[in-house]
Formats: sequence, structure tokens, C-alpha cells
Amino acid sequence: MVRGMAATLKDIAEKVGLHPATVSRALNPRTAHLVSPTSVAKVRKAASALDYVPNPMAAGLRTSRSHTIGVVIPDLTNPLFPGMVRGIQDTLTNAGYTPLLVNTDNDPLAEKSVVASLSARRVDGFILATARREHPLLAELAPKFPLVLINRVSENVQVSSVATDEQNGIRLAVEHLRLLGHTEIAHLAGPAWSSTGYERRQAFTRAMRANGLTPARKPSTVESWSITAATATALSLLEGNNQTTALVCANDQLALGAIEAAKKLGKRCPRDISVVGYNDMPFMDLVDPPLTSVRVPQHDIGAEAARLLLSLIAEEGPQPIRQVRLTPELIIRSSTAPPSN
Repeated sequence: MVRGMAATLKDIAEKVGLHPATVSRALNPRTAHLVSPTSVAKVRKAASALDYVPNPMAAGLRTSRSHTIGVVIPDLTNPLFPGMVRGIQDTLTNAGYTPLLVNTDNDPLAEKSVVASLSARRVDGFILATARREHPLLAELAPKFPLVLINRVSENVQVSSVATDEQNGIRLAVEHLRLLGHTEIAHLAGPAWSSTGYERRQAFTRAMRANGLTPARKPSTVESWSITAATATALSLLEGNNQTTALVCANDQLALGAIEAAKKLGKRCPRDISVVGYNDMPFMDLVDPPLTSVRVPQHDIGAEAARLLLSLIAEEGPQPIRQVRLTPELIIRSSTAPPSN
């Protein structure tokens, strides 16, 4: 090895006395099982000593793959997504892939631009967390790349996805409130343009009817996934309304807005109004009162999406469509209690 030049597989092979092909297999997480554990340990120790850095461009020339994956997130400030991203990264890294993470701020033009940039970089596939029900970009991408949606479903384009079982999650929330004695339960719904908001609103109607309860004819729908928007909508719902004793909210941010609205109206949670959130984002046990919420398995969603995408990349011929729904869990805290009246 020449001083100042990067170490190569050949350098490692000479150091450990193995063939370069064996060294390559030992360093690849997907093929290391084909090499004896002793040789793998020896190769990795030598690679570390030589400061070896794999050359993905060279590997791509051999396999026609870049071993990179585009991960498109609508809002990195949303506490829901970091756990999913970590699950994606852990799984892809273990498989020898590198995630290229981009944030779109829910802007369709920004999303189109970053997806075009990732496509030009020849990513091997995409993991998307797009929020909109109507999404022309999916129809454009689906025929060209292996593609998996996370925490979202598509109504119009057949595409693989990994999400929570929304029907089951909302059912858990409604049944919990019914068992506490609530019969006048309202839903603070997510934006109508959002696939998650739409699906959870539909699930609430079904869950209410399944429990022998009557849902409101017109749901209270927020304009955006924000505490501010939720506070305004919840104020309109609760002001002068002494019948509603419980709220099932489409996510935790909406639930926090609902609690804030109740405070502004002099209502106490949970004595005057019980509130259930959805997602169980970090720190929901530290708010006042600690929030009862439907827990979404964030890391598992990301990890399962990465595994599903890797299996699609390995497929020969037409891409199969696979829908994975993970089981949610209701985390009961102090924001729910039996009705006081």
C-alpha cells in the first residue's frame, strides 16, 4: 500500500492472507455468513487498522446498483418521524445500503425537486412518507423505482406500504372511552387532504357504530396538523357544548390543541373533557395532564419498510404490491377518566 493512498480490498487481502473476493464477502453484511467467523473477524480487524473505506461507486459499476435509498419525509420537526428514520437507517446500514434523507416541508414543488435529484443520483429505491391523499408523484415513481410508503396508504396508486392498523387503533380509543362511561364522544379530525386524517376519520365513524354510539354528522376537521389549528377548531367544537365529554384526536398535536382549548374555556381535563391522542410521540407522558394515546410502533414501521423495500429491490420481474399493517397499542394515562356528569 502506497503511503497517502486509500486502502483497497487487495491491501486487506495481502495483510490477512486471503483472496480479495473472500475479503469482499467478509466485509459485506449480506454475504459475511458465507465466510468463517474467524476470517470475518480477521478481515474486519485489518480493515479497521488500514482505515479501509468501501467504494460504493465501484460496487455500483459491478452490480448496476448505487446501494443508496431515497428517504423522503414531509416534516422532520414532527416527533413522529425520527423513530421511523432510525428504523430505516438501522436496517439499511446493516444491509450495506446508505439512506439519503430529505425533508420537503409538505411542499409539493420541493418534494418533486428532491425526488428528481435523488433519481438523478440513481438511488435503488424510495421510502416515502408523503401526507397527501391525491399524489401524482406516486404514479410517476411507481413504474420506475421500487417504492414503499410509510405511515401512509395510497387510494389511487397501487404501491407497497407499511403503516399502523388505523381501524384497530381508533377502535381501541373509542372502546376505552366507552368503558369509562362516555357516550358523547367527538372526533377532532386531521386535514381532509391528508391520507392519515381521512383514514382515521373513517375509522372513528366505524368504531362508534360498532360500539352502539352515534358519531357526529359533521366531524370537526382541522386545517393543518398543528396545535394552533387544533386549538381553534376545538374551541369551536366545545364552546357552549356541554354534551361532549370526550374527544378522540387524529394525532397527539391535535390532542394538545384540544386540551389547550378546554383550558381557555375553563374546562378541566379529564374532569370535564377526556382526550385521547394518536401516535404517542415522545414526551407525551410529561405534558399536563399526561396524554392517553394510541402508540404507533415508530421504529418497527421504519425497519419493516426498509426490509420490504430491500425485498422489492431483489425481486426479478414485476413488482408485487405488499401492504403491511402493524398493531398499535393504547397507552392509558391521566387525560382520560369517567365522565363527571
